[in-house]
Amino acid sequence: MAFELPALDYDYSALEPHIDARTMEIHHTKHHNTYLTNLNNAIAGTDLEGKSIEDILGNLSPDQGGLNFNGGGYDNHCIFWKNMSPNGGGEPGGDLAAVIGDFGAFKEEFSTKAVTVQGSGWAWLCTKPGSGSVEIKQMPNQTSVRTEGYVPLLGVDVWEHAYYLNYQNRRPDYVAAWWNVVNWDDVAARFAAAK
Repeated sequence: MAFELPALDYDYSALEPHIDARTMEIHHTKHHNTYLTNLNNAIAGTDLEGKSIEDILGNLSPDQGGLNFNGGGYDNHCIFWKNMSPNGGGEPGGDLAAVIGDFGAFKEEFSTKAVTVQGSGWAWLCTKPGSGSVEIKQMPNQTSVRTEGYVPLLGVDVWEHAYYLNYQNRRPDYVAAWWNVVNWDDVAARFAAAK
């Protein structure tokens, strides 16, 4: 069975003024859809057909660069949409807050990782399954943290297609605005499931 483009839990305009509706629409229907199409084409008729995206990304070989790019692009964006909410922002609570520790220091470190990605890529808060701890990682292009044995919890897309219409070359401004839509309930649920 082929992977599908997930519907968003909110309208394209719901994250404004932080992320504009036109960027959301293009990002979802064009960019994400392209990764999806290329992923489905790559696995069609292979032994990967019917496997979960977690299995595919967690077991890539070095010669599967296209699958890494498109599978990662598909999965990263599925998480990205859920990591955001019109009612987002603020700080995490519970176990997630405890493991993050000083939120101000965490936010500064995460933002720095996001802003300093060279070229295109992502910043991720992630965990090793069963570890109960978290790490912040930069990942190039669409490479998933799953390829390194991590579970992705919170990711910010810093490809220009994620922000250029509204923020142009001002990646730091985009990252600062993005914190206002972070869906901490989703991130906490991912962390709880990985423990």
